[in-house]
Amino acid sequence: MKLFAGLRRSSFVLLLLAVFICSDVAISYWNPMETSRRFYKNDFTKTLYHHGWLDHGPVFFGNSAVTGAFIENESNSGLIEMGLSYGKLTDLKEILNRQLFHVERELVVGIDVHTMIDSLDTDPTYPWFKPWYQPYVYTYRDYFRDSGSEFVRNLYKGTLDLNRSEMLAYEPRWIDKELYPGQKPPAELKAKWDDYDKRFGWMSQHDYKDNLQALDAIIRYAEEHQLKLRVVWMPWNKAYTVPRYMPGLQEEVNQRLAAHQIPVLNLLQSYDARYFHDLVHLSRDVGAPVFTKEVDAWLQSLAKSSK
Repeated sequence: MKLFAGLRRSSFVLLLLAVFICSDVAISYWNPMETSRRFYKNDFTKTLYHHGWLDHGPVFFGNSAVTGAFIENESNSGLIEMGLSYGKLTDLKEILNRQLFHVERELVVGIDVHTMIDSLDTDPTYPWFKPWYQPYVYTYRDYFRDSGSEFVRNLYKGTLDLNRSEMLAYEPRWIDKELYPGQKPPAELKAKWDDYDKRFGWMSQHDYKDNLQALDAIIRYAEEHQLKLRVVWMPWNKAYTVPRYMPGLQEEVNQRLAAHQIPVLNLLQSYDARYFHDLVHLSRDVGAPVFTKEVDAWLQSLAKSSK
């Protein structure tokens, strides 16, 4: 009897909890972070969107350096460009393990000077960062607040103007990935290099251990699923000194790749400054076409040698 009495006293709270849970499940099923243009889209969702929500195929994975450098529609490789803003190998491991995208036949991984830094912040809206127990609305609360504020403003304005279409109007969120045309001035690049050196230059193997473990997991996954795994060291603007940790990082990664006979294309210090937008992003108009052709030629040579 005491139990039933307690439930009656708590019925309103329990009802609110049930409404919240049911509403969150419904919103999760709707998944507006993917399905609605009212909401911000991360680069993983943008990749799916621009490929008609295709969730399988050969992939060129990396961070924004890959996005800027690899021109998918000018490549004859058939690779899907999956450059993610601040993407790391730990992200790729989660994508593979959670089966968020089914890589087929070939997996090319672009590694630049930032791809393996464990502490580098990334986009928190990537789906693999959401714990199963965390409410959908709470996870994306900043974006619900942004879109909700816009909805309330337009509803209020449309009501005052007696304009129904204005009540429901919204600004579609940007759906394209960031590209990098032109070149930044030398003074800005020098300031950026100083910032990189201060933030990351002192790092050592301990600071990319998680991504080394992710690399091992990716290699195992490729072997288990019979994927052709290839690695590209992405270009760095060689007018500026390469970060101090890179020689050690390259040596460690290359040893692991060599142990599994994984082909490597080292373009880290192959491109002159004129090909770059900044320190790590090739210019879309000058550098990216050259890079795309070079990667295509390399992949074609590997395909011929394997026959």
